[in-house]
Amino acid sequence: MSLVLSPPVAELLRKAAGGRDVEEFLLELVASRLDPSERVNIYLALHEKYLREAEELYEKGDLAQAGEKYWGAVTALLNAIAEKRGMPHYSHRDYAVLIERLYEETGDEELLKGFALAERLHANFYHNFMERKSFDVHRREVLRLIEKLKKLN
Repeated sequence: MSLVLSPPVAELLRKAAGGRDVEEFLLELVASRLDPSERVNIYLALHEKYLREAEELYEKGDLAQAGEKYWGAVTALLNAIAEKRGMPHYSHRDYAVLIERLYEETGDEELLKGFALAERLHANFYHNFMERKSFDVHRREVLRLIEKLKKLN
């Protein structure tokens, strides 16, 4: 089902979303009223959506957009993990703190490295500096990070 909004309402939602995807913004508003286990399921669904979109954009050669979707896939998983642990997960700093905690618990340096490369994909969205060859290295490592985070969820 698709929601049809009047132009003034749609504009208000775009402003309220602050540049983020309106659908994601609305989902977060709804999630704030749910219990934690339901929020975890929403974050996991968002992860799957972002990962699917990232792969589609990657296949089309839109590296800047694909990188941002990979970042979204990573942060959605981090949101699910943090939600289960009762940790904050609303800012870039919160994600960095969570990755540090996961590293401390597991001793897995690849979590730190993968997160740093995911951050580079996120930066590439804004500055579009990556060539395909470099992007492929980042993508491969971010996909590994995703698999590790899924096991920690």
